[in-house]
Amino acid sequence: MKEDFINYIWSNKLYDFNGLSVSGTGEKIKLIEAGSRNTDSGPDFFNARIKIGNTIWAGNVEIHVKSSDWLAHRHHKDEAYDNIILHVVYTDDKPVFRKNGERIPTVELRDKIDIKILDRYNSFIKSKAWIACENQIASIDRFTVFAWLEALCIERLEDKANSIREKLKDNKQDFSEIFYRQLGRNFGFNTNSDAFELLTKSLPFSLVGKHMDRIDQLEALFFGQAGLLKGPLKDNYPQSLYREYLFLQKKYDLVPVETKLWRFMRMRPSNFPTTRISQFVHLLHSVSGMLNKILEHDNLNELYALFDVQANAYWQDHSYFDSPSKPKSTRLGQASIDILLINTIIPFTFIYGKIFNEENIQNKALIWYEQIKPERNKITNGFTSLGLIIDNAKHSQAVIQLKKNYCDKKRCLRCRFGHVLISGS
Repeated sequence: MKEDFINYIWSNKLYDFNGLSVSGTGEKIKLIEAGSRNTDSGPDFFNARIKIGNTIWAGNVEIHVKSSDWLAHRHHKDEAYDNIILHVVYTDDKPVFRKNGERIPTVELRDKIDIKILDRYNSFIKSKAWIACENQIASIDRFTVFAWLEALCIERLEDKANSIREKLKDNKQDFSEIFYRQLGRNFGFNTNSDAFELLTKSLPFSLVGKHMDRIDQLEALFFGQAGLLKGPLKDNYPQSLYREYLFLQKKYDLVPVETKLWRFMRMRPSNFPTTRISQFVHLLHSVSGMLNKILEHDNLNELYALFDVQANAYWQDHSYFDSPSKPKSTRLGQASIDILLINTIIPFTFIYGKIFNEENIQNKALIWYEQIKPERNKITNGFTSLGLIIDNAKHSQAVIQLKKNYCDKKRCLRCRFGHVLISGS
């Protein structure tokens, strides 16, 4: 038995109301308002209204598995708990008192909870399946499914926006710098994300901006700082980059990141960091003032056009410097652009709208989610196999949030799917 389950039972009124009474005195209890759940420190529920005997009380409610947990949690020494009007427990094993010695009214729910609800909850918590409700999720009605996916998508977007907000605080609200770093990080496409982030941190956007009109200097800066311009180099292209980098490195006193950070193994050549770095550089070069241009656009196709870039022609038949390879396309593909839009462009558009109270910009971000194809990965494929319809990026982002923040953490009681299945509603 966990305290979170008792909280869930209380807040959703999933117990037998008949015959509720105060332990020890037998006074009848009538619930008027369960109160508002408190997610911070202090009592579990605020602003509850409860009738005990002939008196209506308004105040806070504390929840425990056992009443003796009141002492274990040292609430008897904390004035914040002196205004508790009711102590709700699964098992009342010990009377508890306020600091002034007055006994706190306690109600025991052990015999008031439907055993079926408890059994369903326990089966979910103990489940070793990919998700606890994988055998029941297909039975949930479409309205509940899509309403919850909508909320999950916004929740995930809010999480990303809050992460950006924290980074802005740490960087003097420099939108351009944080956007540049985040875009760079996502050009690493998971495998090389950390290396890309370190690369962009080693080249502040203010420095990069001085060379935005010179693609040769940009490539020299990024490949040099990536630690990939190491001699002896034979081909003319890397030789010219190396010479340019030596000049710029001395001018700006630059220290490159460690070469060993970059991962090439078990990757398709089109996703090699050499190709991705060149694509990133060409995007920076071709779209000056990128963030402003993105905010100006409403049409998703216009965003795709902005990101329609390709790496230097050298990388069409090379994967490493001085190492010829089979010919390949170095154009940034739509699936890759979609990932960049989902993980960088839309969150930045959304947080910009929030910070500057531009509701139309926030709504634009959500509309873009609906227009982008869904991601295909282990999580989305898993939910699709269970019968969930994932039509667009809004849905794919929602199920990623669901799996990572609810299913994996067994937060079934906070999940709308879990609530429907556990409560039987």
